Amino acid sequence: MTTATHFPLNAGGDGAAPGHDPTPVSGAEILIRSLEAEGVEYVFGHPGGAVIKIYDEMHRIQPSWEHILVRHEQGGTHAAEGYAKATGKVGTVLVTSGPGATNCVTGIADAFMDSVPIVVFTGQVPTALIGNDAFQECDTIGVTRSITKHSFLVRDVADLASTVRAAYHIARTGRPGPVVVDLPKDVLLATAPFHYPDEVALPGYSYVGKGNREQIERAAEMIMASEKPLLYVGGGTINSGATKELTALARKTGIPVTTTLHGLGAFPETDPLSVGMLGMHGTWYANQAVQNSDLLIAVGARFDDRVTGKLDAWAPQAKIIHIDIDPACISKNVPVDCPILGDVRLVLEELEPLLSAKDTSAWLARIDGWREDCPMDFVPDGKLRPQQIIQALREKTGGDAVVVTDVGQNQMWAAQFFSYARTRSHITSGGLGTMGFSLPAAMGAAFGMRGQDVPVISINGDGGFLMNSQELGVCAAHGLPLKIVILNNSFLGMVRQWQELFHDERYSHTDLTTTNPDFVALAKAYRCEGLRCDKPEDVQATIDKAWEINDRPVLMEFQVITEEMVFPMVPAGAATDDMITQRFDPELSA
Repeated sequence: MTTATHFPLNAGGDGAAPGHDPTPVSGAEILIRSLEAEGVEYVFGHPGGAVIKIYDEMHRIQPSWEHILVRHEQGGTHAAEGYAKATGKVGTVLVTSGPGATNCVTGIADAFMDSVPIVVFTGQVPTALIGNDAFQECDTIGVTRSITKHSFLVRDVADLASTVRAAYHIARTGRPGPVVVDLPKDVLLATAPFHYPDEVALPGYSYVGKGNREQIERAAEMIMASEKPLLYVGGGTINSGATKELTALARKTGIPVTTTLHGLGAFPETDPLSVGMLGMHGTWYANQAVQNSDLLIAVGARFDDRVTGKLDAWAPQAKIIHIDIDPACISKNVPVDCPILGDVRLVLEELEPLLSAKDTSAWLARIDGWREDCPMDFVPDGKLRPQQIIQALREKTGGDAVVVTDVGQNQMWAAQFFSYARTRSHITSGGLGTMGFSLPAAMGAAFGMRGQDVPVISINGDGGFLMNSQELGVCAAHGLPLKIVILNNSFLGMVRQWQELFHDERYSHTDLTTTNPDFVALAKAYRCEGLRCDKPEDVQATIDKAWEINDRPVLMEFQVITEEMVFPMVPAGAATDDMITQRFDPELSA
């Protein structure tokens, strides 16, 4: 058997390992060797007719990267997202044409909304048949144009290696995002010499680095002059690798920190300066701090509607500094007083030396008063409540875990009660809000965390879990020690909550009581361990037992009460200081 040369793995950053071989090889082999040169570790994929040549060459060459056969292409894209979010590297997906590509659309859109760097390789019919409605043909570039950072249709095998190089460069630089590379079958069969460029030639593509010095100096003056400043931190801070710089700045100045859902972990929530998450299901005291602040310092955040609520009533007293790498986000939703376009880490590196310690004691005391008025807690009453389970997981891990949540009530309880202390420890679907995200994303994160003694926990509702439960088979096949939690309230919980609060308790098509499977039996059918808990006093024992099993996934089904709701919450269209803080809030019935 002839074996192709394996190029060394890329140690990180944007510089790929160069490679050159004058012997003509197939486009499929060029792709495989390009991924090696790029330093790819895992490819989440599923074979099909348009990409069968790649899989054939994969069998012959045995590449240095590992192919993970997913059970559904959507699961593959979410796995790539989870890998990317947990490691900071680019995730990779390989699927066939037509339905293979369209099954990836949700994951691509999710990555686009949440700025996740993934490259999705899709098969395509031969170039001569494009536009002829050939078998399994789809205009993948057209379908994904609005949900990708960039896309390529490779028409010449000689362009393939340089296209791969460009795709990874675009995905990881600037504001990260998904890139699609569409591969016609005849291009994969054609031959050309292999040359992987060590530099990228993209004259039409640029991204910012350092911020404008004058604007940074102006921001420093505004910060030092403020009396009630607040750092509002988003996921861009984590993408930039700026958590160390952010933490140093906050502690030096004594400025309190609130984070978005994606910003969780950017600043340790165990720090006294942390006021937790803001927004629709954020803490009462974080939202009160926003509404009473005289200066908001937005760092890698985009002022989305789940944060701001009613725009004209949001942060009415505050001047705003906005640091972001994407010019499209500056003043898009909220006009800002001091925009700084640049890489968050580089901007904070320049800003921090211009600042000195501030006396924020009165401001912090006021925030602590709000914290005492409406703490983030729950009252144990003998019923199995989801908050107890999240807190028990936090205590078990000491916060040293990667928590991957699904979408809905489970997502909010995990955001409110886990108390994240390390970066890249919280992974979720934010902008698109994709149910079915957690299990495959946790699978991808677990591959990325292989060799590290850090547990990966997948937290799900019963409804969302079933949307991609087939990936249990992949997790079991690879012996991933995932800890999978299902908070089973036998309802589509978040929709049920809205139906109870705002639709006169008309529970239309949200009751899953008679349609849910036996989750423990389902886990065992996939060769995973399954545990069930329905009593508060058994929570700790269930978690302890799950942690004793490390050679396969463990699914823990917690049969929580149906009627539990996520509070606080800001109703749709309301201002963030008009939060509902309990089930029968007098303001709700007024």
